[in-house]
Amino acid sequence: MAHVDNSREKEKVVYVGDSRVRRGRGFVAPADYTAYPGKSEAFIPNFLLKEWMVGVVVLVGFLVLTISEPAPLGYPANPAASVIPMPDWYFLFLYQYLKYPYASGDFVILGTMGIPGVAFGGLMLAPFLDRGKERRFYKRPIASSLMLLSLAAVVYLTNFAWTHYQHELEARGQVPEHIQREEEAREKREKGLPTSSAIRQEEVSIVEPDDPAMEVYKKATCVSCHAVDLKGAAAPSLRGVGDKHDKEAILTIIKEGYNGKMPAVYDAAISAGLTDQDIDQLAEWLAKQKTEQ
Repeated sequence: MAHVDNSREKEKVVYVGDSRVRRGRGFVAPADYTAYPGKSEAFIPNFLLKEWMVGVVVLVGFLVLTISEPAPLGYPANPAASVIPMPDWYFLFLYQYLKYPYASGDFVILGTMGIPGVAFGGLMLAPFLDRGKERRFYKRPIASSLMLLSLAAVVYLTNFAWTHYQHELEARGQVPEHIQREEEAREKREKGLPTSSAIRQEEVSIVEPDDPAMEVYKKATCVSCHAVDLKGAAAPSLRGVGDKHDKEAILTIIKEGYNGKMPAVYDAAISAGLTDQDIDQLAEWLAKQKTEQ
């Protein structure tokens, strides 16, 4: 006796529209990771890929900035020049921190490697040490307090370092190099001269290099800023200075300084062994340094 399968007769068939095509279940998407308590997104490749893409965008942005704004050329390096070393702004807080007694001198290892190592090491270990699920900052007193304390310390040290630097410049009567470059560029624009550092102008030669005043110049303290060859180091070149100033004006600059850009060097020259006659001879020789002879 034949057996008849009646299971198909009980199955409910659902059709799509007016067609005779059965509706299928289609692709079933897996549940989101948040649906599983205690689980998180896979680090590889999900999380790592997203972070990598963000890093690529930031890197491209930095490359665009470096290409569009090239670093300006400064004055030639002069180890004998009296300059105040300053790091970039994002290292000012560490620069100021190293000035304190407990981070310098006999404790320089602690200041340069000990405390910064602990601080940056703790920052790197923070994701592994603070594994709580709470994300509201007022519910995380330890992490929030350390973050606010670190931020306040960085802001305070950075501001203090910059303020102290400005006071040192004012006390020494110095003008920062980038300000000097800006003023020189402004003066060139007013005179209709090219301001690009890539355009090299014809070099002005020294007038009467065998004059005895040349030896006086080498002995004077102005060598540390204007260089032995008068081309300038931490200060502008003196070649062609006679086009701008005569002997009396140069003497006034030596004794009183110049427009806040150059301090008075008369006392320093006397301390170096020069006499008033030597200084007068030097001013007369510098007044002869003209572009066209």
